[in-house]
Amino acid sequence: MDSHKETQTEQINTAPKHDITFFAQTNFRNEQRRFGVKRDDRRRHMYVIGKTGMGKSTLLENMIIQDIQNGEGVAVVDPHGDLVEKVVKYIPSHRINDVVYFNPADTEFPIAFNILENVSAEYKHLVSNGLVGVFKKIWADSWGPRLEYILINTILALLEYPGSTLLGVTRMLVDPKYRKKIIRNISDPVVKAFWVSEYNNYTEKFRNEAIAPIQNKVGQFLSSSLIRNIVGQTRSTIDMREIMDSGKILLMNLSKGRIGEENAALLGAMMITKIQLAAMSRVDIEEKDRKDFFLYVDEFQNFSTESFANILSEARKYRLCLTMAHQYIEQLSDEVRAAVFGNVGTMIAFRVGATDAEEFEKEFQPVFTAEDMVTLPAHHIYLRLMIDGVTSEPFSASTLGPIEGETPNREKVITVSRERYGRGREVIEEKIRKWAAHTTGGEDGASEDDEFDDAAPSVPVEAPALPPVPVLREEQPVVHGVSTHINLLESFAPTRPTMDAVPLPPVQKQEPERVFDSLYDALQAIPQFEGAVEKQPQQQPQASQQGPSSSTKKKRKRNRKRKRKSSGDGGQKPLDPGQSVHF
Repeated sequence: MDSHKETQTEQINTAPKHDITFFAQTNFRNEQRRFGVKRDDRRRHMYVIGKTGMGKSTLLENMIIQDIQNGEGVAVVDPHGDLVEKVVKYIPSHRINDVVYFNPADTEFPIAFNILENVSAEYKHLVSNGLVGVFKKIWADSWGPRLEYILINTILALLEYPGSTLLGVTRMLVDPKYRKKIIRNISDPVVKAFWVSEYNNYTEKFRNEAIAPIQNKVGQFLSSSLIRNIVGQTRSTIDMREIMDSGKILLMNLSKGRIGEENAALLGAMMITKIQLAAMSRVDIEEKDRKDFFLYVDEFQNFSTESFANILSEARKYRLCLTMAHQYIEQLSDEVRAAVFGNVGTMIAFRVGATDAEEFEKEFQPVFTAEDMVTLPAHHIYLRLMIDGVTSEPFSASTLGPIEGETPNREKVITVSRERYGRGREVIEEKIRKWAAHTTGGEDGASEDDEFDDAAPSVPVEAPALPPVPVLREEQPVVHGVSTHINLLESFAPTRPTMDAVPLPPVQKQEPERVFDSLYDALQAIPQFEGAVEKQPQQQPQASQQGPSSSTKKKRKRNRKRKRKSSGDGGQKPLDPGQSVHF
């Protein structure tokens, strides 16, 4: 056991300056010979699986450190934080300026990352599908086709407006002024037709039901200031294409324990999508001139959306080399699982569970059985290695021990990255606050009242209810009559108090009785006017020439006396509706 432990701690003090990355040593007949994988074979990707504590992280650490020491471009996505924290201790002095240390838990100096920034037309659907895939994976239990349909069109619309961020998703759905501004910039006829001809014609009830899930889910993600300060900045401080082409080191510390599991999954998946876009944009340079960029994703099932399968199948030609690690197969969807087994060149298995052993027995038979795989010791592996483009027969090996030679550069690396790529929290929050409070009028020369001719709803709109009559000051004189003239309220102008004007709805001139009834009811609600104005009874259809009965006349007379007594008018007779009002 002691001799085995000594072999596991074999040092790789000086990384080899050639195209082989070492990660294990043979154990057949005790011939302990180091071996690794060639550069060209790494372009066909590597897949690592095994239970926790079996040595996966150490294998990844050794490969990452060798890449860094060899001057390669590297990105590490770590949902636990331990792997990144270990790697950052091995940054040599000559590569300190190459490091981008992305740590969302650093709330005082967050790095700006806007996935909607500078996306060319041919990749807009890729971004929208990638983002929707991220949300769909996390909230699969409450996902629906209508939610996905609206969310995709929202993201596609925002992608066409410069300066948009994910903060605009919920605002686009509920803020008509902001939505009009975005619609002006939409060039995609299908997306514009959705907002102009469909969304604007939703009834209020249907719209609220349709957008509520999006507001709840995306709003939950953006409600955290930790996340909002990262994705809410319009200009990213990191350029993923520049990181790849110049061979920089991107270390993503997405510790679930510090930022939350969902936040880690969302940020990681968006980062991987951005890396994919940067790799595909390399189509503008010849393949032989593209530098290899090595992407390591630990616990990659957290970030494996449906679009992840495209990375596996397309990344090789763009020199994006993936190394993926996780614990068991059931963590993957059927589509991603098929993409992994169909595209990876090198497959490495540590000890696995019984269910996974049955699955991998198909890959490693007839050399190894399922029983062999469930009893494999720690730091031992079964693998099929890609050698010069051809997959080898399965064989066993033991992984190399941790590399020695930590540097004292950790704090300096983090400080330099923070100063170069981070921004002060107060400045960011102030800009976001102004954006949230900003109205569309004046920003681009458009008034808040500007309307889209093609965005106007075609469904009829119900007429608003009549507004209440403003309450007058107590010193207003008592009014003893009312006129049916349409300018009745104008007679109050000389003595009415100062207040915000309340526009009245258009008066239907062919219905004077309706106008009079509304004004009468409003005036009766004011204490000074109660009983001072008598409503003229509506004229009934002339069914007969017979006038009112004597009992009706007596009743009306009693009502008039009672009203005169309560108003204290000294017996003054109320005015007829046709007379004018005098003060």
